[in-house]
Amino acid sequence: MPTQILMPALSPTMEEGTLVKWHVREGDEVRSGDVVAEIETDKATMEVEAVDEGTIGKILVAEGTEHVPVNQPIALLLTGDDEAEAPTRGEGDVLATPWAPFTSPQPAEREGETEPAEQVLSQIAAQIRRNGKDRIFASPLARRLAHERGIDLRALNGSGPRGRIVKRDLDRVLVDVAVAEEAAETVEVVDAMPEPERRELVRSAQAAPSAGMSDDQVLALYEPGTYRVVPHDTMRRVIAERLTLAKQTIPHFYLSIDCELDAALGARQRLNAMAPADGPHAFKLSVNDFLIKALAMALLKVPRANASWTEAGLLLHRDADIAVAVALEGGGLFTPVIRNAEIKSLSEISNEMKDLAARARSKRLAPHEYQGGSTTLSNLGMYGIARFDAVINPPQASILAVGRAEKRPVIKDDAVKIATMISATLSVDHRVIDGALGAELLAAFKAFIEDPVTMLV
Repeated sequence: MPTQILMPALSPTMEEGTLVKWHVREGDEVRSGDVVAEIETDKATMEVEAVDEGTIGKILVAEGTEHVPVNQPIALLLTGDDEAEAPTRGEGDVLATPWAPFTSPQPAEREGETEPAEQVLSQIAAQIRRNGKDRIFASPLARRLAHERGIDLRALNGSGPRGRIVKRDLDRVLVDVAVAEEAAETVEVVDAMPEPERRELVRSAQAAPSAGMSDDQVLALYEPGTYRVVPHDTMRRVIAERLTLAKQTIPHFYLSIDCELDAALGARQRLNAMAPADGPHAFKLSVNDFLIKALAMALLKVPRANASWTEAGLLLHRDADIAVAVALEGGGLFTPVIRNAEIKSLSEISNEMKDLAARARSKRLAPHEYQGGSTTLSNLGMYGIARFDAVINPPQASILAVGRAEKRPVIKDDAVKIATMISATLSVDHRVIDGALGAELLAAFKAFIEDPVTMLV
């Protein structure tokens, strides 16, 4: 039997990906570990390796196919046990859309007789075509609900494993039906209103926010031809889902503090002047490197704030792993993580952050490089933003938002002086961090960033 090459799961939360590119053709010989394809998740482009030595017998999913479920076969590998030669390139059908799982063909009836690999591949391809066109994959509960409520399952797109239709897909349809029925009833009521009242109601409805409205309801508010629809990519959908979940399930509250930056700027200038221009020990520090180090040291000083929420209990982290928000060209962001930032030097943090940021922008980070983390640092100062509130990135319990550095008048020794200041706002999960604890963490951060020499001892 051919060996299946599967769509790998690159993270515990990954459910699907995009097959970006094939590095092999049907008939190519490969060895275990050879790169055969590239796949793209919401966060990175990764490589798929051959699981055994053999010949690529059939490519089942075409380049550019989106929403390929995890563990779906994407190609078949003929090993030494397969009798027939691999089909030539282009034979059979190549799938362009996700499909339901297939069952293996039954073994030959007579003992000792083996079906040729080409016949096996033909049977698999035929079953794939049947799965894609005729069979409906749905859970028993979804089938029963659809029968009771007169819903045609063939009109639905499943959101379950491998495209299976599940109860939540039926629930979405029922919500849409209820909205449509309510809208029809509303139209009847509006039509019966006097003209002045009807005009005022329509005007206020057009000014209402679109939250909770269906796509059709939103589009109905705008003239055709005055907009264009840009489909959401996988990253944007995942960002939307995670941030919506964060705001709905995490009780946010916010604490702000102003920090003087002159000492850190002076230290940065002196250290950069001392740094070698090239070689393995070269570095060039940024203000962000000082912020990362100060936040890590603050977590070390206030360990109760270095925690995450679970229903079973608080996860008290041993290390200060600082995730840093990195914006991508064209939209979206990564949060690569500086591990053990509390024990790393500023130069180590600087060089590691430059490498992570560069690979983040080209979507070449491995999952372990952007998952987890104790907290996140989000700095929008380079965009001229003075102060902002950030949304917590679960499962973390906090995120620090830093604005631009600017000269402000401050009171020192009962006199007005000019200092370079930044505003830092800490968003915290109130289930994990109370007000006093959050204030203690911010005070520790302020102390380290205002006296950076204390981060070196």
